[in-house]
Amino acid sequence: MSFYWVKTNSFIKRVFSKYCWDIPNQEKKIYLTFDDGPTPEVTDWVLSELKKFDAKATFFCIGKNIHANSSLFERLIAEGHSIGNHTMNHINGWKSQTNDYIENVKNCASILSDEKRLNGLLFRPPYGKIKKAQSKILRNLGYKIVMWDVLSADFDQSITPEKCLENVTKNVQSGSVIVFHDSIKASHNLKFALPKTLHFLKENGYKFDIIH
Repeated sequence: MSFYWVKTNSFIKRVFSKYCWDIPNQEKKIYLTFDDGPTPEVTDWVLSELKKFDAKATFFCIGKNIHANSSLFERLIAEGHSIGNHTMNHINGWKSQTNDYIENVKNCASILSDEKRLNGLLFRPPYGKIKKAQSKILRNLGYKIVMWDVLSADFDQSITPEKCLENVTKNVQSGSVIVFHDSIKASHNLKFALPKTLHFLKENGYKFDIIH
């Protein structure tokens, strides 16, 4: 498994300060985010769990998945969640030519525009990997590039569901941007960790908010 930080190092946040890593506040607001959907049988389950806790979240959607699952995407919107761009085909910025990468983002944006859901031009690079030139172009186009403060690592099939839950509960604080994935790959860990995470956050006085 590739190396990753569960809790993003403060040094990284300072070096890459043009990205949104967290949203500090005094009201114990936290920001749940879900990457890679919409995915049948996973995203709809996530939406039902969020509804139980009256929780709103931000979904970074892949363009081809929006196209393939338009009714599920419409449910996301109807239930008041925030939507962000996660490229058309989940491509790795470090392995992509800048022009190709920007075109892929624009293709996803075109679908979001067709759905009338641009939502402030939020963008999260797949894998968190984006070149400086790619980032500069997207920011000049008005995108807010959203990274994360806490990574559940639900995608990591080498960790237990209990560890996935602990990754969140041991590291969350007011302002945290937390990442889960509404994907088939992550679903085993997600389906254990998300309900317990929502309960933990509610019990500890956290409030759920969306990213604008």
